[in-house]
Amino acid sequence: MESPNQSTTQEFIFSAFPYSWEGSVTCFVPLLFIYTFIVFGNLVIITVVPLNAHLHTPMYFFISALSFLEIWYTTSTIPKMLSSLLSEKKSISLNGCLLQMYFFHSTGISEVCLLTAMAFDRYLAICSPLHYPTIMTPRLCAQLTLSCCVCGFITPLPEIAWISTLPFCGSNHLEHIFCDFLPVLRLACTDPQAIVMIQVVDIVHAVEIITAVMLIFMSYIGIVAVILRIRSAEGRRKAFSTCVSHLTVFLLFFGSVALMYLRFSATYSLFWDTVIALAFAVLSPFFNPIIYSLRNKEMKEAIKKHWGQAKIFFHKTKELK
Repeated sequence: MESPNQSTTQEFIFSAFPYSWEGSVTCFVPLLFIYTFIVFGNLVIITVVPLNAHLHTPMYFFISALSFLEIWYTTSTIPKMLSSLLSEKKSISLNGCLLQMYFFHSTGISEVCLLTAMAFDRYLAICSPLHYPTIMTPRLCAQLTLSCCVCGFITPLPEIAWISTLPFCGSNHLEHIFCDFLPVLRLACTDPQAIVMIQVVDIVHAVEIITAVMLIFMSYIGIVAVILRIRSAEGRRKAFSTCVSHLTVFLLFFGSVALMYLRFSATYSLFWDTVIALAFAVLSPFFNPIIYSLRNKEMKEAIKKHWGQAKIFFHKTKELK
């Protein structure tokens, strides 16, 4: 319980950002470029998929849904990082911090669920090709995507609600680049309660991550077993090529997430905490549009086609003027 002479903290100050102007600008420019690329790249995918009939498949439906989530996932943290880099105070209100945590984790968990659904889709496509069109219908794709979002937006609510009741009356210096559960909980005044909550949060994150990893791993065991039974090398290559993008995104995202949220009692320095956070909050979303567009022949051809049409349209508009 708070003592009468304690005042509750109403804002946090990010202490992981550089405080020199040169250091801030050095970080600001590449981060702004990365965020612009993430938004633009994912908007291109969201736009191109509905406009091309040959992309109206479950795989591309899930890719466009993932792109939509990626925009909001990065928007929950990166704009605040950019403003903090140019701000002298580098602060965020308590309510703003709670909202940032909620939207960051809700969109992140939705992505985890969606990547799991995508693994199930690849499993059906390769292991049950004859039944695949009748099982993976547009209705089921929509239901799976909606279920992923519902799961994602409900799961963090109890943690956020609990943290909102904690008093923060000590230091308000948050040793991170955005609001996250463990850095915020370390600033709570109620030590025994906060320690228990940190352990509970660790367990919840571990269950979420391990469950998703196990489901995806089991899907790929089935996929690999079927691919190895294909006699021709070309057939094996084609079958595996449909999974490469998903597998790359899965390893990139889950690898960095596991380092951050499966640490349990292990602690990292502020530098490594920041590096790992940047890996799954910034770099992984940066590479996803590249993996799903530039590394995908069908998507690349569709983008080139519409880019050419856009250039012709703007050229004709310029001539009319």
